Amino acid sequence: MPLVAPVSIPALDGYELGGLLHTPAGSALPPCAVVFNCGGGIPAARYSGFATYLASQGIPVLTYDYRGIGASGPAGLRGFVATAEDWSELDCSGAIAWLRTRYPQSEIVGMAHSVGAMLFGATTNGSELSRLVFIGAHTGYFGDYRRMYQIPMAVLWHGVMPLITHALGYFPGRVLQLGENIPAGVALQWASRRAPEIRTESRGPETERTERLLSRYKEIHVPTYALSFADDAFATVKGAQRLLSMYSGVKARHDVLEPVTAGLRKIGHFGFFRRANGPALWPMLLPFLRSASFASPSQSSESATYVTPAGMDRVTTR
Repeated sequence: MPLVAPVSIPALDGYELGGLLHTPAGSALPPCAVVFNCGGGIPAARYSGFATYLASQGIPVLTYDYRGIGASGPAGLRGFVATAEDWSELDCSGAIAWLRTRYPQSEIVGMAHSVGAMLFGATTNGSELSRLVFIGAHTGYFGDYRRMYQIPMAVLWHGVMPLITHALGYFPGRVLQLGENIPAGVALQWASRRAPEIRTESRGPETERTERLLSRYKEIHVPTYALSFADDAFATVKGAQRLLSMYSGVKARHDVLEPVTAGLRKIGHFGFFRRANGPALWPMLLPFLRSASFASPSQSSESATYVTPAGMDRVTTR
């Protein structure tokens, strides 16, 4: 059985992050080790079943919480300072560095769910990554959601979120059943995102930092595999392609899976990580994790391919 142990990971600025290391049984050298980025405001523990499965297949997995979230949060978030730039440049870079030290002879794979896919692009050590895997990836832009959710989500993110955050000093995700509580800095950044593209309009040190971090995306040149789900109302095909377009230096394979093809009634935004769906879905990633065999240099991230779980056979392309 894999060993699951809590670990402490130093971010680049020394902030202590909490995480879980899922280690395979035995002493064999793993071909790769995965650093896993959670969705925004989703605790690392929620992905433990999936990470344990990968460890059972000989692939170590580090799941960790961004500062202010889950095991990386303070006693109270009021007055706690954290931004999305911190999550990427300091926290994600620290997690990559920690895992590289732990597995110096293995390839390091960056894997992410939802908006966590955005964080690898702005790291200081993205060159340590051998490939990327994005599951249900998007950029958080409400206009990419399925049409029926666009107005409700716009009201929530851009109306309710800033009002509550300014009043409380943080966003109470737990009370609203929207994941973990979120630091004010991150919540207000999310609330201010109204344009399709991430852009900076004001000037100043933080703006310069953001522009510097965004410029790093084009420095990532690794095989990339993105998996979306046809019934995902939030990480739609359009949203995933917008995310992939940020990584302008990669050639990515982007597959879109119909739930019925996997023998499932629904998958949605979180269904891939449910233990009950694991037998049908989780083995799909193993060939790419072990050899990057699904990353075809000839395939552009501008196309989506419908696939079957068995062997990732192509059904149709659009």
